[in-house]
Amino acid sequence: MAKIFSFLNHIILPLLIIITISLPTSISQLQEPTNTPNGVCNGVVIQYNYDTGYQIPPTLLPGAPDKQPYRFESTLTVLNAGFEELKNWKVFVGFQHNEYLYSASEAVLDDGTSLPGNVSQGAVFSGSPVTDLKTSVETAGDLNQMMARVELVGTQFGVAPPNAPLPSNLSLANDGYLCSGSNMPQGVNLTQVCCIRDLNARSNITTEQESPLQSGDISIMYDVTSAYETNYWAQVTISNENPISRLDYWKLTWEWMREEFIYQMKGTYPTVLDTKECFFGAQGEYYKDLDFSIAVTCERRPTIIDLPPDRTNDTKLGMIPFCCRNGSLLPPTLDPTRSKSAFVMQVYKMKPDLNRTQIYPPMNWKINGTSGPEYQCGQPVRVSSSFFPNPQGLSSDVSAVASWQIVCNISQAQTPQKKPNCCVSFSSFFNDSVVPCNTCACGCNLNPSNMCNATAPALLLPPDALLVPFDNRTKKAIEFSKLKHRHLPNPLPCGDNCGVSINWHLLSDFEDGWTARITLFNWGDTSIADWSAAVELDKAMPGFEAVYSFNGTIIPDSNNTLFLYGHPGLNYLVAETEARKPRKDPPIPGSQQSVILFTKKKTPGINVPRGDGFPSKVYFNGEECSLPTRLPISFTHRLSAASASITILLSLFVLMAVLQ
Repeated sequence: MAKIFSFLNHIILPLLIIITISLPTSISQLQEPTNTPNGVCNGVVIQYNYDTGYQIPPTLLPGAPDKQPYRFESTLTVLNAGFEELKNWKVFVGFQHNEYLYSASEAVLDDGTSLPGNVSQGAVFSGSPVTDLKTSVETAGDLNQMMARVELVGTQFGVAPPNAPLPSNLSLANDGYLCSGSNMPQGVNLTQVCCIRDLNARSNITTEQESPLQSGDISIMYDVTSAYETNYWAQVTISNENPISRLDYWKLTWEWMREEFIYQMKGTYPTVLDTKECFFGAQGEYYKDLDFSIAVTCERRPTIIDLPPDRTNDTKLGMIPFCCRNGSLLPPTLDPTRSKSAFVMQVYKMKPDLNRTQIYPPMNWKINGTSGPEYQCGQPVRVSSSFFPNPQGLSSDVSAVASWQIVCNISQAQTPQKKPNCCVSFSSFFNDSVVPCNTCACGCNLNPSNMCNATAPALLLPPDALLVPFDNRTKKAIEFSKLKHRHLPNPLPCGDNCGVSINWHLLSDFEDGWTARITLFNWGDTSIADWSAAVELDKAMPGFEAVYSFNGTIIPDSNNTLFLYGHPGLNYLVAETEARKPRKDPPIPGSQQSVILFTKKKTPGINVPRGDGFPSKVYFNGEECSLPTRLPISFTHRLSAASASITILLSLFVLMAVLQ
């Protein structure tokens, strides 16, 4: 019986798929695709079949039928019935029954999430280890090379047998395809679609065997530099390609899918040296003569960190270009030579991959730092082999054996708990009130003993209040509110609780141009090296002329973002320090400031005081800062050119005095 079932499952079912998607003609008799479910599909056929399922504990019936869990087993089939090879296939499955996926054979989640995992919002699957689907023409109709078959096992909620928990839709996630014909169930347990080339889409088809390199916020290259029967050496290069974001103390993880383990590393190290899985696992049984006591790690999902700079010239751990930078990846706009990290490692393989040509990169990559945005990484994609400088110093380059690229982008779905680390205050020459950072801009301690109002708007401040910590502003804020006859809430608003604050001050506005002054404050106890800031001005940036005390450049391919960073020797934002008389005077924040000049010749109609002179977004070290919800706006107050020049000169004089 088992042999009969295996025959039906592996031979008859694929043939039924061909019959389902075509009329009496065979697949080799290709015709124009149609949009009907029973027509011929001369493209990519995606089929989702619900195989079986049953109720699992806990039992919530009949009280809560929508919350009752059920096991489901389904099959996702991807068949290339077109003229073009489908490289790095990706399929979106629109799960709609709060599915929790336990396993997926021959595929992984494209966002790098490991299984088991929640897929209730839908999921994109990509092939692993087989990523490309060939055509019937080049394989003489060999289904093993044309088709991917993914067995899915998981839990769904609320759909009791014999009803089938089918997805809401299926689609091919590769660029340049349109799917149609059947996003509706074709039977009790089956739904399928036909996806064909979009003739109006820009084609990314290449005649090369590998895919072209893709761009992203972070690009990771996995280059195999030498290969042997049982092991290979790989170089991993992490490149920060985002012009304003940075990573500090990066941590890199991936998942070995074929029982590989790391025997040696140079340029980096795992957070945990653990080889017991090899000692007591299949690796130890096969490599009986290998000394696992000196192996680096046998973890299925290791966590890799960078080495400190003092290991750069270490002959055992260092001596790798771009290594040993303490996990810092600066923006390429700031310093392109420090926007990369690299390391090498020796990887041992297991059966059935004991062949020098059988090499598979690890999957499910993730990278994050101690601060900065969250990143989401795709799965490795085979690309053209990288080239490296000849180690013997010759002019010829050396090609990698094989190369894969992993592209990571800043996640747009930030967690609700993640708060900014910086905030912005607004002020202007025509208003004596400063709009401070928002209440609880970087989070609040909501402990009942914290006697402050976490929802009340921040009190407007006199300008000198920006120079002292929040705890020392209370007296100034109360006196200023009473002077202006403003309402004082009880209790008073909580502070912003930000380690870094930035003040944007409109310094002048005259007929031909205007100026702003930006001041950075460090309220923390740690100095910030190689700081950078970015300011988005939606209407004013075409008129940018100069920055006087910082380096300033408009971001390439952007017409509204100004990138700022310190001159050599002034790239440290020092920590908060005690005053000379700490019992009497408040602590002093580390600060740096500069005047920025704009012309109005290229921005006709700009209204600086009414909002065009204030940024729509501000970033510090790549992280977006909290902006005030109010502006210190005014209808009048325009200076003459002479008055504006005097204002700028006075500001520069003050800056020079501070620097001295």
